[in-house]
Amino acid sequence: MVYQIKTFNLLALEGISEKQIQAHVALYEGYVKHVNLIGEKLAAVRAGTLELDPYIASELRRRFAFEFNGARMHEYYFSQFEGGAKRMNASGALTVAASAKYGNQGLIAHIKEVALTRGIGWVVVYADKQCNTLMTSFISDHEIGQLAGLPIILALDLWEHAYMVDYVPAEKKNYVDAFLSNLNWSVVETRFETAK
Repeated sequence: MVYQIKTFNLLALEGISEKQIQAHVALYEGYVKHVNLIGEKLAAVRAGTLELDPYIASELRRRFAFEFNGARMHEYYFSQFEGGAKRMNASGALTVAASAKYGNQGLIAHIKEVALTRGIGWVVVYADKQCNTLMTSFISDHEIGQLAGLPIILALDLWEHAYMVDYVPAEKKNYVDAFLSNLNWSVVETRFETAK
């Protein structure tokens, strides 16, 4: 399997510079490069054309989750900006589920609250169709702590590489506001509606 780098059709974003996006996309491309590199090495080991100490091979397998999830999470992240900013549908299924879960506080306020958790990581909103609800989680490392079996509907990157061109760490709140103001909620709503 060769993991293909995806391209994202991004319009100019308010509060997130083109330079920031270019640096962030380059980081994403690095994840994809390393997914493929590790895949090639492990395939060669299985084929018998490369001999690796079992300890080294096992560490490559562990590292694969970091690289793969890094690539995939960034695809969720960037695709949320495609098509330009769009508001959440006030009567849509996502709004109904968010109101049931978060009440008057609302989903956006809850995302902001979770995003101000100290440290680096991700805010991830999941669709839990089994329980007919949403789950929002702060994930420190994208390869550890994902909620098993739940489809991701929103991914907010809070690693400093996502905003340090435009904001210093003390301004993380400003970055979160910029992220939310540029979000195409129709992408998030479609993910929610098609989640299984």
